[in-house]
Amino acid sequence: MMEATYIKRKKDGRIHLKSGNRGDRVIGWTVISLAVLTVVAFLFFNYAGLELGSALKETAYNLKVMFLEPTLNHFSLEEALYQVGITLSLAFLATIIGAIVAFFLSLLAATNLAPVWVSRIVRIFVAIIRAVPTVLWVLIFAIAAGLGSEAAVLGMLFHSIAYLVKAFSEAFEEVDNGIFEALRSTGANWWHIVRSGVLPSTFTYLLSWVFLRFEINFGVAVAMGAAAGAGGIGFELFMASGFYFDLREVGFITYAILIIALLLEVISTRLKKRYFPTTSD
Repeated sequence: MMEATYIKRKKDGRIHLKSGNRGDRVIGWTVISLAVLTVVAFLFFNYAGLELGSALKETAYNLKVMFLEPTLNHFSLEEALYQVGITLSLAFLATIIGAIVAFFLSLLAATNLAPVWVSRIVRIFVAIIRAVPTVLWVLIFAIAAGLGSEAAVLGMLFHSIAYLVKAFSEAFEEVDNGIFEALRSTGANWWHIVRSGVLPSTFTYLLSWVFLRFEINFGVAVAMGAAAGAGGIGFELFMASGFYFDLREVGFITYAILIIALLLEVISTRLKKRYFPTTSD
């Protein structure tokens, strides 16, 4: 990749060539600073009593037991499938409700569909929500509503709405203005424009974003099963690792989560190929 060259004319008429810009330099120095801080942090670690050779052998043994000898000891395969279903249900519920709410909010966030002041208010509101990690939202609702699936769904729902509002509104703003002018010339009102112009033009994009958010929520639901007591396969993973100390069961649950994640990726890829076919030159 060639580095951009910028031309600047001085007062005496000479031309000064300069590669890069201030943004590139800021990014470069930021990366260097983070690398230096990482090295310094390792220097301040307490290595007292650490035997590197023994630690590596124990780690290798634990990994071998975990991934080469997976088994279930504290619950059956049917129970494991049931817990996976709970995790998928939590992710599905948060995604579907979040997509419905986000669709209407994104109509107000799109600058070509709502007044500027309304769009700014909605964008600022969802930006604040999006800035807070999903885990923190779940913990906040866990304090308010108690540990359980309710807190997990509410936390994922909050962040899903903010995430999808940004994605949906940007998709709406990409709609050709000619469609709006043509519909307005026929006397169509605002809702008719949304239903007949915006939604058909962006439906495939909305579907793709919703499925992507579902994949994210599945991973979050696994983590929240342990952190917020939401149940599901994440809670069983927490019990196997932190309560039973059963590495073989941890390996089995890890494989189950990996298989589900791969299946979701395969489905997502097929949907993209169906709704976003690649065109050959």
